[in-house]
Amino acid sequence: MQTIYTFKSAFLIYVKGRAGGPVIIGTMQIAPPYPASAMVVDPALVRKHDVSGPRYTSYPTADRFTPAFGEAELKKFLKARSGTQAWSLYMHLPFCDTLCYYCACNKVITRDHGKSARYVEYLEREMALLEPHLGEKPRVCQLHWGGGTPTFLARDEMQRLVRAVDARFQRTDDFECSIEIDPRRIAPGTLRFLAGLGFNRLSIGVQDFDPDVQRAVHRIQSEEVTRAAIEEGRASGFRSVNLDLIYGLPKQTLEGFGRTLEKVIALAPDRIALYGYAHLPAMFKPQRRIAEADLPRAETKLQIMTTAIGRLTSAGYVYIGFDHFARPDDALAIAQAQGRLQRNFQGYSTHADCDMLGLGVSSIGRVGPTYYQNAKTLPDYYAALDAGRLPVVRGMELSTDDLLRRSVIQRLACDFRLGFKTAEAAYNIDFRRYFKAEMADVAKLAEDGLVELVDDGIVVTPKGRVLVRAVCMVFDRYLREKRAGATYSKVL
Repeated sequence: MQTIYTFKSAFLIYVKGRAGGPVIIGTMQIAPPYPASAMVVDPALVRKHDVSGPRYTSYPTADRFTPAFGEAELKKFLKARSGTQAWSLYMHLPFCDTLCYYCACNKVITRDHGKSARYVEYLEREMALLEPHLGEKPRVCQLHWGGGTPTFLARDEMQRLVRAVDARFQRTDDFECSIEIDPRRIAPGTLRFLAGLGFNRLSIGVQDFDPDVQRAVHRIQSEEVTRAAIEEGRASGFRSVNLDLIYGLPKQTLEGFGRTLEKVIALAPDRIALYGYAHLPAMFKPQRRIAEADLPRAETKLQIMTTAIGRLTSAGYVYIGFDHFARPDDALAIAQAQGRLQRNFQGYSTHADCDMLGLGVSSIGRVGPTYYQNAKTLPDYYAALDAGRLPVVRGMELSTDDLLRRSVIQRLACDFRLGFKTAEAAYNIDFRRYFKAEMADVAKLAEDGLVELVDDGIVVTPKGRVLVRAVCMVFDRYLREKRAGATYSKVL
């Protein structure tokens, strides 16, 4: 027996079926385009399409970057870029004082807080080397501090970094300034201080409130300390709070995660990221400390994911796509409704087609038709800057085909629909002819009910929304030609 869960706004409908086909207990007629709140999770289809694939924070994905693209190439495209478009800035602050076993981020575990002072100095050097290539006082619409744990930095170091940005960039009126924090490691008043620097969006890792799970991943974090951070952030003027959750962690159970969901919903964040844990110990050394026997079975993981989607949508959150949920009045949901949503290296973003400068160790940036990545280790990052060079170690210039496919994947991932005529006009193609092989695969997805083929495009159905990553993969030329150079996580 299979169970299909249908979620629309605050209503939960169960549709149960046997091998001969589903028997509908309750239904809603939804005419395309489907409302943002409409989605269906069919476990049988999830099992069928839960293959390994990219998260499409970029296309082509980072495993396609090559050392042939370096500092000279980046400078060339910085010079060619129009000076009118505002920048997005990402700063990678890699330091953490404790190790979370599930983590796959580029981080430096240390209790020596003196190390961050040196790192801030080198971030300033990197900005100084970039400055002559950016034009006079360019505008910036977004600044994001990720990590690692950005609040590892001392207050004077945070202030120094913000002042370095403001010395070189002009903030737009709709400037977004976001930061990831560890609520276990911030002193009272820290968020008030950050708000004074201009930060207005806050992201907090929770993962799971279950004590057994927390011990298994070496991250003990109470509901109380999380609530205190949220309350201080809101009292300080942060206009958006995001909480990160992970399903599939060791010791996790359906009942335990259900209690976590109750607590998270009671905290009422504006956004929630619900990530599926990818256990890849061969790639990420900290994960070797997790006992595989403690990981939930695939069926349990699926039940946890399905339950979480049901609980969050029933609580009024809109499924934005991939792993993200937001309240209907949140900027992400509004941008999606207005067709302004995009995906970048931080996930979903409200600023469409915004070029990004990646600053710091391992950071990735996007400039026009290019991507670039900085050195992945601190010694290499420091050595490049000591030599007066930008620390770029790899990247790529996108071909016309890459740009076309990027736009197709972006629209599917952000809008759950794709209009052929827009792509045809922009790239002077006949969509069905250009993507003949891909459209044959899209037809198979349509047979499964994941998409609908309409006169002028493709519509991702409520049943296909949770599997939109698999829909996007159809248009990935590198996957089709089996030329991917990375090991990817499962779709769910």
